[in-house]
Amino acid sequence: MLTQTYAAFLLTATLLTMVPGLDTAMVLRSATTDGTRAGMATAFGIAVGCLCWGATAAFGLTALLDVWPLAFEGLRWTGAAYLGWLGAQFLLHPRIALATDEDAGRSATISGAIQRGFTTNILNPKVGAFYLTLLPQFVPAGDANQARALALAAMHAVIVMIWFSVLAIVTGGIRPWLRRPGVISALDRVTGGILLLLGIQLVVLHPQL
Repeated sequence: MLTQTYAAFLLTATLLTMVPGLDTAMVLRSATTDGTRAGMATAFGIAVGCLCWGATAAFGLTALLDVWPLAFEGLRWTGAAYLGWLGAQFLLHPRIALATDEDAGRSATISGAIQRGFTTNILNPKVGAFYLTLLPQFVPAGDANQARALALAAMHAVIVMIWFSVLAIVTGGIRPWLRRPGVISALDRVTGGILLLLGIQLVVLHPQL
């Protein structure tokens, strides 16, 4: 029975992870502008964010957000503000060309990619809603099942890391084509527009997640 539960969760989490969304946009942008390593670093940050959400769900804190609407509203508005700010940065300050491997700030780029992946994920209330609605279907309530909930969250983090790493590797392989003038600026502007739209969606189209 436990094996069937894990298999069902694995299938559900994999399908939902592969659906394009904000995390996908961030990984693709990092991989195309800064290379495969940066894309994988963004994936790592996203996976850590998923683990944090999973731990929160395991210890019942997402249930607290559910019964205390103001807390969830605060998270929603904070996430929308962050997406709006990040999107504006991409739109107003697009990159002119790809960063090179010889850049002095390469290490900062990797650490920055991890931070962006984590921050984007942890401030996305839709990820919280994902754990709030999904985990209870696979884990009965009770302190004795916290370990199972954490195990499921760890499984999801592994799925996230594998899927987005594959995306980063594939995307990083086409970087030579992306060295053409204007391509990176266009990519940054498209990414910025997507982030702004997602921020507006959080506020206007989905007032109740």
